[in-house]
Amino acid sequence: MSTPAPGKLQQVLGLGFGLAGAVGGTIGAGILVTPGLVAAQLGAPWLILAAWLLGGLYAGLGALCVAELASSLPRAGGWYVYAERAFGLRAGGLVGWTDWLAHCIGLAWVATTTGELLALLLPALGLPPRLISLLAIAGFGLIQWRGVKAGSASQELLSLAKAAAFLALVLACFLLPGGAEIAGPASALEAPPALPPLAWGGLSLALLAALQPVITTYDGWASPIYFSEEFTDPGHDLPRSLIGGVLAVLALYLLINAALLHVLTPAQLAGSNLPAADAARLLAGAGGSLLIHGVALVALLGLINTVVMAAPRILYGLSRDGLFPTAALAVNAGGTPTGALGLTLALTAALVLGGSFEHLLAMAAFLYVCLPLVGIAALITLRRREPELPRPFRLPAYPLAPLLIALVSTAFLATALLQDTTNSLAALALAGVGLLIPQQRQPETPPSSATPAAACPPPPGCPGR
Repeated sequence: MSTPAPGKLQQVLGLGFGLAGAVGGTIGAGILVTPGLVAAQLGAPWLILAAWLLGGLYAGLGALCVAELASSLPRAGGWYVYAERAFGLRAGGLVGWTDWLAHCIGLAWVATTTGELLALLLPALGLPPRLISLLAIAGFGLIQWRGVKAGSASQELLSLAKAAAFLALVLACFLLPGGAEIAGPASALEAPPALPPLAWGGLSLALLAALQPVITTYDGWASPIYFSEEFTDPGHDLPRSLIGGVLAVLALYLLINAALLHVLTPAQLAGSNLPAADAARLLAGAGGSLLIHGVALVALLGLINTVVMAAPRILYGLSRDGLFPTAALAVNAGGTPTGALGLTLALTAALVLGGSFEHLLAMAAFLYVCLPLVGIAALITLRRREPELPRPFRLPAYPLAPLLIALVSTAFLATALLQDTTNSLAALALAGVGLLIPQQRQPETPPSSATPAAACPPPPGCPGR
């Protein structure tokens, strides 16, 4: 491969990075907490595992749908690219702005949590948690500033460390005897009364309630799409990254829940605010709390790296099409959109200094569910309007898969509107701010998607190669 020209995104990423991006963008500290919420709704071990399996199937169907879009339109910008192609420039700009804001809010919260954890684990540092959060953001920003190769290497390393940490926790849990056989003061957990069996009607409602935190914990499976333009072979590697990433996360989540159910009874799991910490106390006594905090820290660091790398690609795509000031178009010799990176870090730092995240996180969670729904609508629209569009990967379950995803996502959003109307409406209002950003210039024509496959130039990245 020839050396990429400076000032442009570089096609240097492969399947290994794609899988690392999907795993790193999905698995955070939430999996250490969510199993207790799910158990509180369902009780029976088989129902708990079934809920996690259903959540993984939902994410897998979404990955199949998005794999077709990503391989057909391998351009930087994430969900913006598909919305712009299907619904026009203004609609696409609204989606891109929303996506970038949600990323920055999520990044600020993860960085804040990381600062608090590091201050707890390393009190000798003597630094305020908020300062540690800002240093973490700056540190990962410097890694990305070096270039896409440095960013991808750090992503692969951190995702590997994250998977290894969780697998080690799973293995340690299974090495213990079953929960009913554990004896001794280290395992004397207060067990609430056994949960009553559910009737079929109550079971359906309980399963729906349990699926909400499960689906939220699977958020991030679409992370590879933000780097579509930088894959050497997007037609092949993007679908494999999306689908393989979901399968890897699904397997890990099932293992984690099975391990927790091995050492804790369903009632203990349901009554715990941090079930992984209770399991860790059985493993390491008083040191179990530090152990689980260390695992959470590894998970959060990988998530920071993913978001710091992905969010600037959204702004870069918007700027290239005239929907954001041209400052975000600057790209260094290493292939990093430095202008967009600087703006992302600046907004995130301002959010960290602002402090309160309760409402912002609720708003971001609502927006994160809106984005795949827009992608599904774009998929259906482009299938109907552009049947000749080169599709290196075609969704095998069309139209069943997109309709199922649309149904679940719509139900999720309707529930959020009813249960948290204020934050949901505020999220829509925040997204609407994107309409106020003036268009700078006409969008560029995407050569890889506007040109038939046979006329696509031969270098890496040609769809359908």
